[in-house]
Amino acid sequence: MKRKVKVAFVVLALVVIGGMSSAWLVLGRGFSAKDEPTFVEAFVARRVRKLATPRSERDAKNPVTSSAEVLADATAHFADHCATCHANDGSGDSPMGKGLYPKPPDLRAAGTQDLTDGELFYIIHNGIRLTGMPAFGQGAVDTDTDSWMLVHFIRHLPGITSEEVEQMKGMNPKSRQELEEEDVMRRFLAGEDVQPTHSDHEHK
Repeated sequence: MKRKVKVAFVVLALVVIGGMSSAWLVLGRGFSAKDEPTFVEAFVARRVRKLATPRSERDAKNPVTSSAEVLADATAHFADHCATCHANDGSGDSPMGKGLYPKPPDLRAAGTQDLTDGELFYIIHNGIRLTGMPAFGQGAVDTDTDSWMLVHFIRHLPGITSEEVEQMKGMNPKSRQELEEEDVMRRFLAGEDVQPTHSDHEHK
């Protein structure tokens, strides 16, 4: 009981510090998402995240055994669901990622790789409030195998090859323009009276 009170007090103190820091930043720099979080903001956010993650979750072991098939499934899942913000190589260097505040972390770096499997799963499954990280978890924790497979992929990121990154491009979600161009080409090949655009020819 005493520990819970202590943790709650620490979390409250960090939130207050973070709130004061944020208020000062807003007054001084406005609401622009182009800025980088200050050291204080980043420190408070990391501490609150860690304290808010139950110990049982932090210590959880990955129930999904790593294999080539699991990694392939996780790679496809990451490319389709996560790469828009995190980039295929996990660097966070993507158009969407650059526009977020805070920016997505480099998943290959120690700040992410030093987290436990349980912490990584908890973040994927539950998301992080006041950031661009949504909750991807479906159903109960013990049935969310997709999130556990993504943990294996994140562990793989520091050694990902350029060939793997290139292959993932074909798994990324397509833009509205790409979908429209593909539809025009499909209809043209089916004999409909439409003309493929110049960009369609380039894709071919």
